[in-house]
Amino acid sequence: MATLKPSRRIRYLFAVNPTAVLRLGLWGALSIILMTVDHRYQTLDDMRDVLSTMVYPLHYLVRLPTDASNWLSENLANRDALLEENSRLREKQVFLNVQLQRLTVLEAENRRLRSLLESAVNTPERVLIAELLAVDFDPYRHHILLNRGRRHGVYVGQPVLDQHGVIGQIIRADPLTATAILITDPNHALPIQINRTGVRTLALGTGDFQKLELPHIPNNEDVKVGDLLVTSGMGGRFPRGYPVGTVTTVEFDPGSPFAHIIAKPVAQLDRIREVMLLESEPPTLKPEPGSAVATVQAP
Repeated sequence: MATLKPSRRIRYLFAVNPTAVLRLGLWGALSIILMTVDHRYQTLDDMRDVLSTMVYPLHYLVRLPTDASNWLSENLANRDALLEENSRLREKQVFLNVQLQRLTVLEAENRRLRSLLESAVNTPERVLIAELLAVDFDPYRHHILLNRGRRHGVYVGQPVLDQHGVIGQIIRADPLTATAILITDPNHALPIQINRTGVRTLALGTGDFQKLELPHIPNNEDVKVGDLLVTSGMGGRFPRGYPVGTVTTVEFDPGSPFAHIIAKPVAQLDRIREVMLLESEPPTLKPEPGSAVATVQAP
């Protein structure tokens, strides 16, 4: 009976090639060296910028079907629906104009009181509008990608808000895009104070879009459900007085010196589409080579 002999292709498949093994080892060592050097000295930042710029059009291509669908639905709406929406918007505009007049009177009164107290009035910060390109769906990593970058004046540490309040800050700024971390990210802490009493603490992210934790508040402190939380201005990144959240749970534990307090962000973090970046002077201090960007701020 004839014996089966392995074909030449099979013998080549299982043959040991010393040259290939040597090349694999050299490439592996080179990869480790490049990763180590980049981690310590950020030598590949320019390459990452180039790759980020190349990937930038892909974000718009991903959004193209949704944008096209929205455009068609808006342009194919019937005339009656548009007239009804127009009437509703006019009524809302009248209401907002009345509210604006009241706010103008209150602002003028506030300026007069500050003048009497010989205190300077802080001018409002300028804002830069940005849209979301992508959202990280990891439940313990609340990051968003914005369509504004360093070329538009975005910088690391820049505060990010929506129409309701603070939502986070910039942690990475590329030439055309930027990545922001939300205040509910487990790795984020925001210096805040209770607006009613002035008590200062941190608002820690919990990984839940509806929850912020307020640590290290004594049991005998005056904290009530419904208290408004605002930025304290400590840490040098977030200006003072911007809304952050409202207290929803206050539990006093006799066995612990601190109360268990939970707050809900005022911003709709799971529904945002456009955000506002506060334009101010970027921080002059730069992190040392090899150090990570600090997203936790001390009060």
